[in-house]
Amino acid sequence: MKKIHLFIIKSFLGPFIATFFIATFLLLMQFLWKWIDDLVGKGLEINEISELLFFASVRFVPLSLPISMLLASVMTFGALGEKSELVAMKSAGMSLRKIMNPLIVFVIFISIGSFLFSNYVMPIANLKSGSLLYSIQKQKPALNIKAGVFYNGIEGYSIKVEEKSDDGQTLKNIIIYNHTSRNGNDNIIIAKSGSMRLTKDEQFLEFKLFDGYSYLQEKEKRGKRKNPHRTTKFKEDLIFFDLSAFDFKRTSAALYKGHYAMLNNQQLSNAIDSLENKLSKREKTISENIFSNYNFKVLDRNTIKDTTPPDSSIIKMARIYDYALNKLRSIKSVVNTSKNDLEYQQYIIRKHNIEWHRKVALAIACIVLFLVGAPLGTIIKKGGFGMPVMASVFFFVFYHVINIIGEKAAKETTLSVIEGMWLANFVFLPIGILLIYKASKEITFFDTNRYTKLFSKLLKKT
Repeated sequence: MKKIHLFIIKSFLGPFIATFFIATFLLLMQFLWKWIDDLVGKGLEINEISELLFFASVRFVPLSLPISMLLASVMTFGALGEKSELVAMKSAGMSLRKIMNPLIVFVIFISIGSFLFSNYVMPIANLKSGSLLYSIQKQKPALNIKAGVFYNGIEGYSIKVEEKSDDGQTLKNIIIYNHTSRNGNDNIIIAKSGSMRLTKDEQFLEFKLFDGYSYLQEKEKRGKRKNPHRTTKFKEDLIFFDLSAFDFKRTSAALYKGHYAMLNNQQLSNAIDSLENKLSKREKTISENIFSNYNFKVLDRNTIKDTTPPDSSIIKMARIYDYALNKLRSIKSVVNTSKNDLEYQQYIIRKHNIEWHRKVALAIACIVLFLVGAPLGTIIKKGGFGMPVMASVFFFVFYHVINIIGEKAAKETTLSVIEGMWLANFVFLPIGILLIYKASKEITFFDTNRYTKLFSKLLKKT
């Protein structure tokens, strides 16, 4: 390999790695912002949080690669243009296409790697993070009894303490309402002081109470209007609260294995074939059912049993109309139900197709956005995180918006799945080709000096 090719690849690798990790980090922050309410106060351990963040980061890799590809290509070629290194390469007889050749090969390998990652690693990451998130959502908030506030985290109990020492165990002025009988405040315990601690197996919370009273309202007896109360004074009492509801239990991954996001493309293709066969059989069954049970024919009046006198023709016609109306209502109900069922099955098939195309489209997006970013950098001729980042963000937001519109249109059948999922790539590929043509002809779109001079003239006039 020529030294110039190695130089170009080395110049590209630094910005690419840096922007890749930055993009992944920003997407991870967006994920945390979305799920922060479900994560806070759940008493999760560090390893559980780390595992969740790791799998979430893995899920963002296929999306981070196109972003970093666009940013890195703009920054690399912008820096080469700013330092006049592009001019030197062109003066040595290298065209822009030849300068881009080693990076095009590199980007193709990245694109293939992106597809393989999406196809084989992403389903596992989606499965792990999905089951983990579901378990966290279902978990109750962690035990956190605060002074002066009623704590209702333990089912069937309300606990309030006036003071809580810094060690988190010594308590004063304790009130415990026992609602396990589901008969109101019929069992109350009040103590001047006490302490709380977890048992060794962490399955129970132990309350040791001192100098208190226990008030119990007994069940009403026949013949007595008032319910008797029983008061018990104690010097020391011991209460255990079951904490089994706070256990962190991972949801079985089997619940998610059939989901389209947990399948690779081969599995998606098999699932689509099975769903389409199922849909075809369902359509045939519905058609046969309707024609066999609701086959309308021109009815003769004599086919309707009638016990009315012969001269009551109006009543006989009314019964025929009622019969026809009931038949129509029945078939309308059956058709609406069948229609909803078929539409839902078609929607599930579309979701599987969308997921299949998403993996391939995101991989090809790496190549497409590189073809946009490289000539854009040569036109801008600015390196660093200034103008290149602004231009890259603009183009990627534009790409992302088109991609969202295409996916939504595919889900709503406004466009076919292929048209919707590939819409952004179809739009940006001509833009990349146009930019390469303009850059090879050295046509400048973003001449910052020109706009600076124009702005200065306007300021002088004012």
